[in-house]
Amino acid sequence: MGTLAGRTALVTGASRGIGRQVARKLAGEGALVAVHYGSNEEAARETLDLVRRDGGRAFPVRAELGVPGDVETLYAGFEAGLAREGCGPEFDILVNNAGVSGSARIEEVTPELFDRLVAVNSRALVFLVQKGLKYLRDGGRIINISSAATRIAYPESIVYSMTKGAVDTFTLALAKGLGDRDITVNAVNPGFVETDMNAGKRSSAEACAELASWSAFGRIGRPSDVADIVAFLASDASRWVTGQCIDASGGSRL
Repeated sequence: MGTLAGRTALVTGASRGIGRQVARKLAGEGALVAVHYGSNEEAARETLDLVRRDGGRAFPVRAELGVPGDVETLYAGFEAGLAREGCGPEFDILVNNAGVSGSARIEEVTPELFDRLVAVNSRALVFLVQKGLKYLRDGGRIINISSAATRIAYPESIVYSMTKGAVDTFTLALAKGLGDRDITVNAVNPGFVETDMNAGKRSSAEACAELASWSAFGRIGRPSDVADIVAFLASDASRWVTGQCIDASGGSRL
């Protein structure tokens, strides 16, 4: 039996990258996992296939975030998927991983870029949690995927960094507000990780070496490095940890 046997998790943005690995890890620990995705159905299907190949249980939930009705659409799909699995709407673990990036220095920021990043990375997060709290069991877990860009100045993506700063502050306040329900709320802050989101930054051996040099370990992070931390925060072992932003950057820029 895994550490999460009998529990249900919703992982947003789980079709690729960190989200995919988180879904696989939680399912491997025994949780029934809802694999949320925005539009890439093929990638989501690959995640589901990987989970099931490993003996886990998962189902898909499709909803584009950052548009009107996004939260309602997501939870309608989530509840329908749970019903197909013979479960009620209650769940135990919410991993807010979905996010969009956008490289732009201050002089390059446009209203469209700003609105898009805030809508997905900040606004959707708030209302996903707000609605989810109606179904999240007492003693549950909320885990927000933030970024090391809240600790390390990264002017190349100033709006993205701002939205992740909002995630950190939201995590702190929410943890205090939900303590009476024994719900822990924490953030995980990765640095550079080998995902599609930053593939353009790894277009050459020289570029990869530069990113690797940020870490104290001299390598780029892997999705599993982050997923293992999420799994700990989702487990009973983390019951006395809340309101924390856990650096998962491999000691970048120490």
